Amino acid sequence: MKAHGKLLGKPLGKALGKPLGTQNRTLWFWVFVGPFFLGLVLFTYVPLAWSVYLSFFDAHNTVSPTDFVGLDNYASMLRNEAFTDSLVTFAVFSAFIVPTTFVLSLALALMVNRVRRAQAFFRSVFFLPAACSYVVAALIWKLSIFNGVRFGLANTVLGWFGAEQIAWLSTTQPPWYWLVIATVRLWLQAGFYMILFLAGLQRISPTLYEAAAVDGARPGWQVLRHITLPQLRATSVAVTLLLVINAFQAFDEFYALLSDSQGYPPYARPPLVYLYYTALGQEQNLGFGSAGAVILALIIAVVTVGQARWFGLGGKED
Repeated sequence: MKAHGKLLGKPLGKALGKPLGTQNRTLWFWVFVGPFFLGLVLFTYVPLAWSVYLSFFDAHNTVSPTDFVGLDNYASMLRNEAFTDSLVTFAVFSAFIVPTTFVLSLALALMVNRVRRAQAFFRSVFFLPAACSYVVAALIWKLSIFNGVRFGLANTVLGWFGAEQIAWLSTTQPPWYWLVIATVRLWLQAGFYMILFLAGLQRISPTLYEAAAVDGARPGWQVLRHITLPQLRATSVAVTLLLVINAFQAFDEFYALLSDSQGYPPYARPPLVYLYYTALGQEQNLGFGSAGAVILALIIAVVTVGQARWFGLGGKED
């Protein structure tokens, strides 16, 4: 009997009760995944759990409170006009940025998908802004394009046509600051969602378009409406959900564009900006701010699940 390879007529791995190499694969799995999993737990799940814990306490200037207040922080937050106004700000922001980004990214994907030469180049060019920091992009918009003085690019262009200069970020009637916020967000994220749509377009079978041409379908809107958009349904739902979630989480561009040495103005405060000043501002009310964060997280979850159910995401047809 051979000492290696078999034991009592059976393969050595089976005789030991498990295939050879299983322990090594498990070990290497944790070697690669372990550090990332540990970081996820320490820097994501633990802070989230501690935030929920703080929301039930009167936590002024401390992260280890002892004065339990139950649901008082939640009740006070829901009655707070500043918090409800921040939700209105989000509604206005998302009502514009979600459909606009959706249409722009889909249009870019359709154009890039039709390109036969240098497609990778155009795909990279449109995606490149997604790698830029929101803070850096906001500062470029604030200091170089919409800085409100005659040396800014926007006011320079207006000067060519004899128009007056505009203080873009401090004019509230009309609210020109929305133009600055919306354009920087569009520039930053349209390329990312273009890649998602482009991936969906490349999964559509060319035979569908060939069959449509045989049936007499006209290229353009008719093909887009009856073939392309239905085939992009799953991608469109995913893009819409991501856009709404990202709109809820808007913070960097608002804070970098509108804040100055005197603080943040009373207008255009999305929920995260308001919670930032509540928890980390002069009041240092961590319990109150944590309650608002939990409420915001629940709103995001309800909206996301509601949209997914409304669009039928995860159904049998998907």
